[in-house]
Amino acid sequence: MEVSIPKRMKAAILVEQRRALVIDNVELPQSLEVGQVLVKVHYSGICGSQLGEIDGAKGEDKFLPHLLGHEASGTVEAIGLGVKHVKPGDAVVMHWRKGLGIEGAPPSYQWRGQKLNAGWIATFNEYAIVAENRVTAIPQGSNMEVAALFGCAVTTGFGVIENNAQVRIGQSVVVFGAGGVGLNIVQAANLVGAYPVIAVDLFDNRLTLAQGLGATHLINSKTHDAKAEIERIVGTNNLDHFVDNTGQPAIIEMGYQMTKPQGKVTLVGVPRKGNNINIYSLPLHFGKRMAGSQGGEAAPHEDIPRYHNLFNAGRIKLSELITEKVPLEGINDAIANMRSGKTSGRCLINMLAQ
Repeated sequence: MEVSIPKRMKAAILVEQRRALVIDNVELPQSLEVGQVLVKVHYSGICGSQLGEIDGAKGEDKFLPHLLGHEASGTVEAIGLGVKHVKPGDAVVMHWRKGLGIEGAPPSYQWRGQKLNAGWIATFNEYAIVAENRVTAIPQGSNMEVAALFGCAVTTGFGVIENNAQVRIGQSVVVFGAGGVGLNIVQAANLVGAYPVIAVDLFDNRLTLAQGLGATHLINSKTHDAKAEIERIVGTNNLDHFVDNTGQPAIIEMGYQMTKPQGKVTLVGVPRKGNNINIYSLPLHFGKRMAGSQGGEAAPHEDIPRYHNLFNAGRIKLSELITEKVPLEGINDAIANMRSGKTSGRCLINMLAQ
């Protein structure tokens, strides 16, 4: 299919692990393959997963140099052969979980004469060639800043409560780590009637935001003994759900010890490669459960419309989650603010500010 594709774009490139991203021009392929969608990116969120990629949390990165980013909003500019779920002009959410449509081949970007990897989705760039199954159409006129959060922060956070933990009304929930995803886990727990909903974090600004999203109790684990405070609220070995967003083995082990015999530990954060957890497994034979979450097991094409309707009806708060917006050139400063705790909610890269 004949389409007009920009020859180049600005993008943030991971060239070397544990180094700042490089902002530079990237060349785009001049045709779309089967199942590919060209999207003009409006806003992209920065997720803790990207910080892990930069830091090499999962070990050596065999795909350097490559693009980053897995949640964004944008407008479809063109589609490749076989694409039937979106069309040019559609407002869309881009997400890393698979939705409807074809899983087209990753795009062939070029940077300084070499191949630049991107996978099926990358969003720290002005334009994105993504697989059809990584985009979901939303109504025209949607809030495009908020829409970016549906790519991961909202669908993961709500999916953790709905699909992984399967929290019931009145059950107690601890959310350890109140970043972008953790704040939505707090909000979802409150939405389904959990009590108490205990938010734990190192930074008071994040805890204040968590309180506004439904946390009934707040614990600063830098200034207080989190275990003692949680036990003071729910009692010893009487916690229904412990959700870990930190990936810290000591915190995961603590959550496993604190949950009741039929309690559940849900792992959202991923420990660094080699940082193994040490647990006594016998309780797993008698009803205790521990399981990892993969993006809340979200089904984007089903979940995004549901959550979008809740937002439009005023039933959930999402604009409040966006506490920082930067142009692409400010991405490294934004990442530093996330690491330091200065950023309390989700930071968006405004691709329209170039």
